[in-house]
Amino acid sequence: MDSYFRGTLGLILVLFNVPQFTCTMNCPKKCICKAEVFCSYGIIDVPRELPLNTTKLQMTLTNIRVLSEHSFDFLSLLSRFSLDKSPLHTINPQAFHAVPKLRSIRMSSTDLSTLPARVFSRLTELEQLILDDNKLETIAPDMFEGLIRLRDLSLSKNKLKNLAPDIFDGLTNLCFLNLGRNSIKKLPPTIFHSLTKLETLILYYNYLEVLEPGIFDRLVVLADLRLQQNQISSLPPQVFWPLRNLKFLYLSNNQLQTIPEKSFYFKPRLLKLTLSRNPLISLPHQLMGHMPYMLEFNFYETNLTSVPANLFANMSGLWGLYFGKNNQLKELPSDLFCCLPQLQNLTLQSNNLHHLHPQIFSRLTSLKVLRLNHNKLQNLPEDIFHGLGKLLIIDLKENELQTLPGDIFLWNKVLKEVLLSNNTWNCTCDIRGLAKWIRKNEHVVPDRNNTQCSSPIDQVDNTLDSLQDEAFFYCDATTATYFTTSLQTQLTITIACTTTTANTKTIASTTTTASTTPIATTTTTASTTPIATTTTTAKTPVPDDISPPFYDTMVVENRPNFVHHNFHNGWVYVWSLPSNTVTAGFFMFSHICLVAAGVFLILASLYSMHRLDKIMDELKAECAETWG
Repeated sequence: MDSYFRGTLGLILVLFNVPQFTCTMNCPKKCICKAEVFCSYGIIDVPRELPLNTTKLQMTLTNIRVLSEHSFDFLSLLSRFSLDKSPLHTINPQAFHAVPKLRSIRMSSTDLSTLPARVFSRLTELEQLILDDNKLETIAPDMFEGLIRLRDLSLSKNKLKNLAPDIFDGLTNLCFLNLGRNSIKKLPPTIFHSLTKLETLILYYNYLEVLEPGIFDRLVVLADLRLQQNQISSLPPQVFWPLRNLKFLYLSNNQLQTIPEKSFYFKPRLLKLTLSRNPLISLPHQLMGHMPYMLEFNFYETNLTSVPANLFANMSGLWGLYFGKNNQLKELPSDLFCCLPQLQNLTLQSNNLHHLHPQIFSRLTSLKVLRLNHNKLQNLPEDIFHGLGKLLIIDLKENELQTLPGDIFLWNKVLKEVLLSNNTWNCTCDIRGLAKWIRKNEHVVPDRNNTQCSSPIDQVDNTLDSLQDEAFFYCDATTATYFTTSLQTQLTITIACTTTTANTKTIASTTTTASTTPIATTTTTASTTPIATTTTTAKTPVPDDISPPFYDTMVVENRPNFVHHNFHNGWVYVWSLPSNTVTAGFFMFSHICLVAAGVFLILASLYSMHRLDKIMDELKAECAETWG
């Protein structure tokens, strides 16, 4: 019994390995024979030495120029054939008659410019026909006759210009059709009417100028339509209405200036729409229908100056909105993003936006990435990011921002990246809060080394994160203002003295007023309370050549400390040193160097005079000896 089972098992193993042994034993030298036969380099025809049971044959980089009527005589079981990157230029009309079981043919990157009529007509089981990247200029009207099971047909990267209206008649099971990267300018209005099972239609990178009305009427199950990179300048009204199962619609890189009203109605399953790189100048208020499953909308590089407020209102499931590079677009409606609760990625970069409404982003509660870079924003409202608790990235670089409220990012607790470089930052008192926030969140501002101040002059080229609190001490100091009149000269000087007790801080202010004609007036206000004020008035003349006295450090708001002044002809001339620590240190060091140099010159002069006096004494002594 054991020997019986061993014999049976051995027979089974032999039977299962017979094809492999046969394949290995009969494999030509320039081929590799495994589950799929692969041949290349130097092959000039389909090898006759191939195993008789070969079902898959792939050949690439061969020297095959012709497929003759006998090329497949010994491969009656062949189901898949591929020939790529070869100088093939001729196919005999009966070349495939010997392989009726072929289910897939791929002939790509060859020199084929024509195909014999009905060359594939015997292949009733053919499901896939790939003829990409050849030199085909025409296709015979009956080329695909008899291919009732064909599901995939690709003719991309050829030189096709015109197609017969009935060329695809009979391909009732076709699901995929690729006519992209050809030279097609116009398509007959009924060319796709027999393709009722077509799911993907690729027409990109052609020269289509118009779409005929009704051209898509029978494509009731079409899910993917690619029309980008053509020359389409207008759309027929309701041309896309029959495509109610459409999921992907690509219309970018065309010549559309307007779009008919309600063009995108009846698209409940649409997931992605692209309208980018069209010279659009206006949009109708009724354009988008109900699109609850829309995930991505690409809409950049247009000539729009405004957009309808309800443009995105029917896209409640939108995840990514790329709405940038519209260099004519200066403002957005306040409720443009009202109905996008699922939006996570919003790109508004490279528009021409000058201002944003405070509530424009208020309902984008799921937003994670917001890109506002390369606009002309001059300021932002304090609460513009209020409620955006999931925001991770904010890009504000390359704008014209001068300052931002110090608590503008208060609600954004999970921020990972804020980009602020290349703006026109005005580093005066208003920037103090933002500078403090940056110092506390350096890990969130990766480009902080490129956030240079543009003004005032004493802060130019300093970065925001380098501005310490002491750089803004003058912001809370007393403010002095001078003005002149033709009737009287009035001088008011405030002395601010702060005294601290256990629980209170008192500021005493003394104001002195002098009147004469002409009159110069200085007015100082202090905002700290409580304030005790004593006023003394004296009517005494103030000579032009005498400077009014300074009783304490006087500060002009948002400016450096005054260190010297002069009063002349009704004007006060003020000299100041900047409050920047580095600059002040440099001036102090220069002063010390000058003093040291002066001392050295004095000592050198004294020593020179001493030496000169000694030399004169020696000369007198020599003269006395000579004349004595």
